[in-house]
Order: sequence, then structure tokens, then C-alpha cells
Amino acid sequence: MNKRFALQSVAALTLAAFFVPALAQDKPIKVGVTAGPHAQIFAEVKKLAEKQGLKIQVVEFSDYIQPNAALAAGDLDANSYQHKPFLDQQVKDRGYKIVAVGNTVNFPIGIYSKKVKSLAELKDGAKFGIPNDPTNGGRVLLVLQDQGLIKLRADAGLKATPLDVVENRKKLKFVELEAAQLARSLDDLDAAGVNTNYALPAGLHPGKDAIAQENAKSPYVNLIAVREQDKSKPWVAQLLKVYQSEDIRKFVQTEFKGAVVTGF
Repeated sequence: MNKRFALQSVAALTLAAFFVPALAQDKPIKVGVTAGPHAQIFAEVKKLAEKQGLKIQVVEFSDYIQPNAALAAGDLDANSYQHKPFLDQQVKDRGYKIVAVGNTVNFPIGIYSKKVKSLAELKDGAKFGIPNDPTNGGRVLLVLQDQGLIKLRADAGLKATPLDVVENRKKLKFVELEAAQLARSLDDLDAAGVNTNYALPAGLHPGKDAIAQENAKSPYVNLIAVREQDKSKPWVAQLLKVYQSEDIRKFVQTEFKGAVVTGF
């Protein structure tokens, strides 16, 4: 009896040791994305990853602030929605222990209007909408500077704000709104700079509808971010490999037809 009990105990322990890792793998990796292209792309990433044994739960957000807050709090394992200047600003302002682990896609920001066909048609004092976060707001102001409408202080950098405008040829009145609201606010504005991931769901295509667009060679390539403590975990490398695969590259090219470009 004692020998049989001992054998049964060893067998039970062996089975327990075998099954624990499997249970751990059954827990999906939670990835935060913003609505639109990031969500669409990650739906494809999820399909490919699960064929390789990596389960993913995609969690969709409607703004740019919550995905980093949720990641820092441990409610997400990763997020995919932001470029490095935005992440750097969030880390500086909020003290997040979040790092980039790889590039994803780039969304050249566009300027849109329902009232004019070109920036030259804007009247003096026109209401111009820009995102109210420092990096994306500065991004739009840099486009306006490139187009000759404004001039920024030499030291304004990528995080310029309306306070950094030293010349304003058309006396534009800047209206700062959440990035997600700008496309829906075009009826109340003369023009606005809209991030591509919010423009596309609103029916705006950068190639056809933008009256001006950011230079494609910009520092605003998007990325996958994780907590510092997780950056070396095997699932991070696996997730990045799936995202940066040829299958995802082809999906982006086919689905978005140049409105979104791969940054890897």
C-alpha cells in the first residue's frame, strides 16, 4: 500500500508539473489598441499569433490616454497605438515604466476641411483644429510651418504648441481638441489636422481628401509598448515577430492602400 501510494503521489506531482505551464499559456496576452487601423491590424495579428500558440485579447480604446494608463496599471500586457515622441512625453509626465519593443506602422497626419480645397483658401482668422496632446498638436503645427502658414520658435522642437507660433500669416485661431474629436468637428472648423487612424473611420482618406499632408519621412512611426519588467519575456519577441511578418506587411498594403505604411 505504501509503495502504491508513493507511486500515485509521484504520478500526481509529475502531471501537476506538466499541466501548470499549459495553464499559464492559456491566459491571453491583453493588447490595447485605438479604434480604426490599429484595431484592424491587430485583428489580423491575433489570427496569425493564435496559429502559433500565442493567444491575444484585443482591448479597444477611444482615446490616446487610457491605453498607457491601463498598461502601467497592469490591466494590459502591451499596447499598440502610439509613436515614440508621444510615449516619451507620457513617460516624462507620468513616470510610467513603459518601453518600446518594436516598430509597427506610420500614419502620415493630414489636414482636412469641408470648407476649402487648399490651405491657400483659408481666410484670415480661420478656426483651425489641432490635437490637444503636445506631440500630435506639435506635429500639425510643423505641417503648417512646412506649408508656410506659420513660423515656430527655433527651439520649439517636436512638441510645439500655439504659444510657440511667432508668425501667423493668416492669423489662424487654433482650437485644441482631443484627437478623436477632430474629424467629427470639421463642420464647426475651417480646417483641422487629423490623425489617420481617426480620419479613416470618419470616411476621410489621406490620399484623396487631405488638403495637405505630413512628410512621409517623419519621426512618428508607431510602436508596440510593454512594461519594462516584461520586455525580455518570450511572448514579447513572439508578438513582435508576428506583427513584423510579411503577412502583416501585405495586409497593410492591401487594406489601406498607402494611407497607412509599415515602419518595419
